[in-house]
This record gives sequence, structure tokens and C-alpha cells, in this order.
Amino acid sequence: MASMALSAAAAADLSSGRSYGVATWTHPRRSQNGLSLSVPSVKCKLVEPLRSNNGNPPGLQFLYDRTMPSAVTMPIMQGISSKYDTRLRIFSGTANPSLAQEIASYLGLELGKIKIKRFADGEIYVQLQESVRGCDVYLVQPTCPPANENLMELLVMIDACRRASAKNITAVIPYFGYARADRKTQGRESIAAKLVANLITEAGANRVIACDLHSGQSMGYFDIPVDHVYGQPVILDYLASKTICSNDLVVVSPDVGGVARARAFAKKLSDAPLAIVDKRRHGHNVAEVMNLIGDVKGKVAVMMDDMIDTAGTIAKGAALLHQEGAREVYACSTHAVFSPPAIERLSSGLFQEVIVTNTIPVLEQRNFPQLTVLSVANLLGETIWRVHDDCSVGYEPYSSLDID
Repeated sequence: MASMALSAAAAADLSSGRSYGVATWTHPRRSQNGLSLSVPSVKCKLVEPLRSNNGNPPGLQFLYDRTMPSAVTMPIMQGISSKYDTRLRIFSGTANPSLAQEIASYLGLELGKIKIKRFADGEIYVQLQESVRGCDVYLVQPTCPPANENLMELLVMIDACRRASAKNITAVIPYFGYARADRKTQGRESIAAKLVANLITEAGANRVIACDLHSGQSMGYFDIPVDHVYGQPVILDYLASKTICSNDLVVVSPDVGGVARARAFAKKLSDAPLAIVDKRRHGHNVAEVMNLIGDVKGKVAVMMDDMIDTAGTIAKGAALLHQEGAREVYACSTHAVFSPPAIERLSSGLFQEVIVTNTIPVLEQRNFPQLTVLSVANLLGETIWRVHDDCSVGYEPYSSLDID
């Protein structure tokens, strides 16, 4: 292999920072008998001397430094704010900007700049106002009512990030619309939950973070990783702060389908007893309460469900609990959909308190005295940071509610 030796004169000039004109090198070559033969030196004359910058040739500064400069001391990074030192970006859609702002505040970041508008014909326009090339992007957008508008907005946001060369795109969906359409209950029905999962995946999302999916099998509809976060621990912390004797508590499932969720909730509440409201549904958003399984007489009943839509199920269940001798009734739910006439039913005096979270924004006109809204921003913020930092999301106390 040829070796190159810079002439002593040129090396001296180089070390002093002066420009030089001639460099010589020799090629040692072995003869057939193993002896080294000398080959005449070859001279290369530079066309013009290197132009120096403060005595240092451009691009060769690191040759003279004892150590390489760190990234933060390099000129390209000087004067840039610390918030741009991270590759983590949080963007919010128009569905729940207040929750997105709380998440960003928990992470010590500012929300990314994004322009979202609707044309006169209803089409959605999205433009990112800052670079996301090579970044880990999180889009906070629940698909709450109006579900179709917010879902389409999320898809366009994902597409915009993908075309802007984001490294990873995570859809943070605090409330996953169409989650109840997770199976066929009659012939010739669609499974809209699977369709929506396909749309999100095909739009370009690499991961989904969802909160309290209506059914666990919805995670299997996605062909990308899904981090399922439970919001009930936030409600548990709130109930623990209230002066309710554990011996007086009974957890009530408003229907048979929510028994596993209510059982896990009861286990966290000092292993409280469980009661079940048996109902039969005769149509969409129409429920009929039949009977009660369990004892609630003289007890403080805590009704637990994943969402409150029209409040028909939970209101009729509360009426039955009062008939069976319950002292107080609390309604707890992660998602406050509150479709009409939910507000009238919930504020009718059946409930001591209605406890929900802010996965869906509760408008001021929908507020009523018994309503308490808790924030899941810290829960989602911690999950986002752990996903970004490649840490396990299974952290206490939010790792699991042992729902099976």
C-alpha cells in the first residue's frame, strides 16, 4: 500500500498557518527479491495557495485543535434558542387546543406553529409554519364531535408532516371516534373502527397514543404500534382525596359490557364491592334499565364508564340505584361526549357529582354545578416523553388497570 509523506518544508509551513506551493511524496515499491526500491519523487504544484481565515485554512480547523468542538459551541448552533435543541415537536389541531397546550407546558415546550383553515366549500387546509425535518412529531387531535371534521383534519395534518420529512409521526388521539363501531352486531354493517385505523395508518402515522379505547381489540385494528393509556387513575386520585369511607363504597357498572372495567376500578378503590346494572338496548342511543345485580342499600355508588354520550344509560342506572336505597350516586367517565340531552339528564339531581376528564373539551355552555373536569395532560405528556425517549410506557401508577 502506498504511503504518503509530506515534505518537511511544506509541513512546517502548514503548521505555521502559511500557504504553501509544493508537496512531494514517494512511493516505496518492493522488488521481486523483497528489497525496497526507490522511485523518483513526484511533485505536485498547487494552482493557487489556500486562502486562510485568521491564519487557518478553511475546513481544516479541527486539525489544529486538541479536541473537536462540541455541537453547542459550533458556529451553526450559536444563537439558537434552547427550545430548538430537541427534536420533539407538539402540534395541535382545532379539536382540543387547550389540552395540547397543557401537554406542551408539562413537557416544557411551546406548541408548534401550524396554520389550519377551512375554505368556503368546507375543505381543510394545513400548513406547518416551522421545519419538522428529522423531528419526532406528535399531533394532538381527538376525533370528538364533529367527528368527521376532526378526523379529516387529523389525516391532513399527518400528511403534511409526512411530506415535510418528519422522522416519526405520532397521532395523539385522547378520544378515538368510531371506537364503538368495532364489530358487526347485524348483517351488512361496516366496522368503522377498522376503517378509521386504516385511514390513519395510510395517511402516514407511525404510532398512535389513545386514551381509554371503548374496547381493547381496537388496538389490533392498527398495523402500527398503539400505546393505550388509561385515564381512570386520574379519577381514582380525585376520589381518594374525597372523604368517603371505603366501607361505604360500591362500584357500579352501567351495563354488562363494562364489568371488566368496573371490576378493575373497584379493585383500585380498596377492593370495593361490585354491582351491575342489567339493561337492554332497543336502538342506537336508546337504553332501557331492567334490574340491578348487587347490593347498594345505604352505600355511596360510583358508576364507572368509559364515556357519557346522551347519558341515557347512566341516568336510568342512577334512578335505579336510588330506588334500591343508594345514599349517593357519583358518575365517573373518561370521555365527556355529552350529546343532547345529556346535560339535562346529568343535572337533574340524580348525581351527587359527575366526574369527567378533558379528553374532549367541555364547552362553557355545557357546564353545570355537579360537573367536575379533571385534566389528563400530565398523563399524556409523560407518555409522550417516554415514547420519545424510548422508555417503557408501563410506569406506575398508570401502567395498567388489570383490565382483561
